[in-house]
Amino acid sequence: MGEFFQIQDDYLDCYGDPTVTGKIGTDIEDNKCSWLIVMALRHASPQQRATLQECYGRKDSGSVEQVKAVFSELELPSLFRQHEEQSYSRLCDLIKRHANTLPHAVFLSFAQKIYKRTK
Repeated sequence: MGEFFQIQDDYLDCYGDPTVTGKIGTDIEDNKCSWLIVMALRHASPQQRATLQECYGRKDSGSVEQVKAVFSELELPSLFRQHEEQSYSRLCDLIKRHANTLPHAVFLSFAQKIYKRTK
């Protein structure tokens, strides 16, 4: 559940609405090893990789926009949505199979609260 939450947090840092999340994301500027950059590097062409290496971790808005453009080219928002669906399904299955001594409803309720969260 923690991994699911962290990946959502990484996504929201880049794509979340600051008026909803309450913060302006800075993972790109801060050179954070987020799920987005890991996926980008995994799928990037040599040219995209060069752009990421040149721009990721830089504090200027132009560099941030170039990184986000590569994320867009790689369709990372779509990849995230697929990952979110698969992770939520797997999480619910794990809860049903392994939460023998605790009520499933407690874990499922928590999972539902973080599923598709916007902040």
